[in-house]
Amino acid sequence: MEGPYRKIMAPPIKEGFIMIELHRLDNTTVLINLDLIENVEGTPDTVVTLVNGNKYIVKEKISEIVEKILDFKSNVQFKRFAVVEDIKSRIVEDIKNEVTAETKAKERKTDY
Repeated sequence: MEGPYRKIMAPPIKEGFIMIELHRLDNTTVLINLDLIENVEGTPDTVVTLVNGNKYIVKEKISEIVEKILDFKSNVQFKRFAVVEDIKSRIVEDIKNEVTAETKAKERKTDY
């Protein structure tokens, strides 16, 4: 497609790393995939249950886990917003360039 509406490729967002870092009771690190969390219980230890039935007892409190999830998701949303803004600015720049080119072409025609 020509002109300001031609397809503009957005920079890729790193997908696939949708995990948060938690710590088992023995301080070993475990990465939990956000999409697989079914529930989180505080009984009094915090137990993270995944949709496949796996359970992880972790040191973090429920509120800390929720905060990590929200931080991750807000970061992803920010990156998507940045991509959209970049695309908008590229389209505006393309339109300006086309208008300038058209204006110059008209000026050349009127010079003859």
